[in-house]
Amino acid sequence: MADLLNAPLEMPLNTADTRFWAVDKVILGYFACAVVVIFAWWNQMEDALPLLAANLIGGAVIVYQIKRPNPTSWLFRNWYPLPYVASCYKEMAIFIRAVRHSDSDQWLANLDFQIWGANPCVWLERVHSPALTEFLQVVYTLFVPAVLYIAWRLWREGRTRDFQFYAFLIALGFLASYMGYIVVPARGPRFLLKHLQHFPLQGMWLFQSMQGALDKLESAHYDCFPSGHTELTILAWWGSRMLGKRLYRIYFAYTPCIIFATVYLRYHYTVDLLAGMLTAAVLIVTAPVLYQKLSPKGL
Repeated sequence: MADLLNAPLEMPLNTADTRFWAVDKVILGYFACAVVVIFAWWNQMEDALPLLAANLIGGAVIVYQIKRPNPTSWLFRNWYPLPYVASCYKEMAIFIRAVRHSDSDQWLANLDFQIWGANPCVWLERVHSPALTEFLQVVYTLFVPAVLYIAWRLWREGRTRDFQFYAFLIALGFLASYMGYIVVPARGPRFLLKHLQHFPLQGMWLFQSMQGALDKLESAHYDCFPSGHTELTILAWWGSRMLGKRLYRIYFAYTPCIIFATVYLRYHYTVDLLAGMLTAAVLIVTAPVLYQKLSPKGL
């Protein structure tokens, strides 16, 4: 791991490389699994044919850009994992409704209650304030920019190898969380426990618009377990150390804030957070080894 991060990473890379990189293999593997799911649940899958076409075309574009280098290939190959995993998130909602016909919300809420002797998001009403709600909603909304900022900084500084490893790590993190959504589908305590809350959350200025925008983006997703916000923020915090101590300290402060926000804002059960932390820890340990094994020799 130290060798991977401390090697001379600013070396120029072959922009006409036609080999599959580690991230290519992971994402193409996801597309292959998605195609199997679509065929297996074809009759239960809404828009099965468009979904199948989207996955096949998405995979074909990757293969084309790799095997037929052109002026767009270098930029595409480095940045495509980010929009691709975002589009995979949208189709997971369709997969879950077809594959799973029940949710795990009550089970997760029961686990929380057994651990704490209370429902954490209800208990936290006692510390509610509009200013705190506003601050935590801003923190929660900044999740994607916070994750992407590390990638942008590495790219801007020309640290291509570091950037490619970070892109692999983040793509792997998102896809791992999607697998969890299928195994343990849950919408979150703000739906299941709404009847127990004594009042709706109140912010100051932008709270309602930020929450409304996120609701539109996330749609009716069963995306609680594991907490992707917890998992990916920890991975971004871990990755930030490649960019210096100052940024690492900023992410060190940001990470517990967003973890607390997920419960305070009623998006997650605390067991989701534990699952997200464990997933992040496993990826931090295993991703460097997996990256080396999946990368072509000499990359």
